Amino acid sequence: MDNQFIGRKEEREILQDALDSREAELVSVIGRRRVGKTFLVESFYEEKIVFQVSGIQHTPLAGQLRNFTAQLTKFVKKSTPVPVGIKQHSDWFDAILSLIAYLETVVGKERKVVFFDELPWLAKRKSGFLQAFSYFWNSWASKQNLVVVICGSAASWMIQKVVKNRGGLHNRITKRIHMKPFTLAETEQYLRSRNMDFDHYEILHFYMAMGGVPHYLKEIKKGRSVVQNIDRICFSDSGLLRDEFSELYAALFDHADNHIAVIRALAKKRMGLPRTEIIKAAKLPNGGGVTKVLEELEQSGFISSYYPFGKKKKERLYRLTDEYSLFYLQFIENKRNEGAGTWQHLSQTPAYKTWSGYAFESICLKHIPQIKKALGIAGVYTLSSAFYKKGIPMAIGKEKGLQIDLVLDRNDHVINLFEIKFYNEPYTLSKAYAARLREKQGIFRKATKTRKRLSWAMITTFGLKKNQHSLGIVEADLTMDVLFEEV
Repeated sequence: MDNQFIGRKEEREILQDALDSREAELVSVIGRRRVGKTFLVESFYEEKIVFQVSGIQHTPLAGQLRNFTAQLTKFVKKSTPVPVGIKQHSDWFDAILSLIAYLETVVGKERKVVFFDELPWLAKRKSGFLQAFSYFWNSWASKQNLVVVICGSAASWMIQKVVKNRGGLHNRITKRIHMKPFTLAETEQYLRSRNMDFDHYEILHFYMAMGGVPHYLKEIKKGRSVVQNIDRICFSDSGLLRDEFSELYAALFDHADNHIAVIRALAKKRMGLPRTEIIKAAKLPNGGGVTKVLEELEQSGFISSYYPFGKKKKERLYRLTDEYSLFYLQFIENKRNEGAGTWQHLSQTPAYKTWSGYAFESICLKHIPQIKKALGIAGVYTLSSAFYKKGIPMAIGKEKGLQIDLVLDRNDHVINLFEIKFYNEPYTLSKAYAARLREKQGIFRKATKTRKRLSWAMITTFGLKKNQHSLGIVEADLTMDVLFEEV
């Protein structure tokens, strides 16, 4: 295995296709902060990069232009033995003209790469960058033997301002990469590439606390237990994730207070919330601004939306699916000043049990392809959702409520109903719980009026302990190991 690249197979294929193309290519790379976008582009293209500049956060136009000039000077000096002085640029058009003049001396038969990193910080409002960049691409770069890569952590900004640009960049993007955090399989590969031999249960704990963000995972140290690592990374004074939450959203969104309010509201609701209840819980004004905030959070990978089984589009629910944000709000925020051993203590509390169950369920929902593979239905068209039905009080006509963690509605006339349990040993199904599963199945069939065959499946950490109660009710017994499969 090439340790330089863990996973990212599809992304690398796109970058290679751009390199092999006979036409100029404009490649957009989008993904949340610290997911490895810059590393991928720099490592893959290496010596082919003839110019690279990165926007600087919270820096006005004059500072961005000074940085651009400094980077251009560095690359010009690399390409020519004769000392060349680069003038300070007055605006982005002036800067782009200097860039074109330099690139004309290095672009020829051999394919070259130009890399604009953290584009949203370069293209601040009224800076004129996008207009100048449009000129750069349309009037010159699109006719050269060149790959131009633009990259940004503010996914929504990149999509709205560049990918869906209605001006000079309209339909100019030729290839798109949307980088996501590592899957569990990729996380395991990454840790092994760093000579760390944690088992699946241990890796799952890391993933539940910090997700598959490479920059976070890099903080894990060999020779220390999971508890020791999480304690140091998340609760020590020098821990990377102790204060990451306050920086994370501010780095991606202007006026991030509303984004954080939504995250806090969703952290309290396992099944998620509809837009109307998010507005109420987050205390936000009801308007188009809320829709934009939800779109930005979803496009950046912090939340996800879904339609509960059998519900209409207007009943869409939003869930918090960023592992680190949930972990921070549940534990770090109010416990980060308690010193060494904080996580050792917290991992023994009832709050840990509640959090771990929700976090494990959320991770399962991110690994649907692996679950389908384990069930032998990878090629079957399937819709995944959850199911929730409110109970009816006795005064009205008592009827039990129902919540099913995961529903796979298959195109082969079967619906899989899932129970997801996080335990530190094999799970034992009691007589009462088996009866409850049968009851749930009946309520589900009555509520949905489905004629498909209903099949119970369980996903647990260490599997289901077979007994007389599990036989005949649970048809598929999946362990956490299936989530680590490559698909």
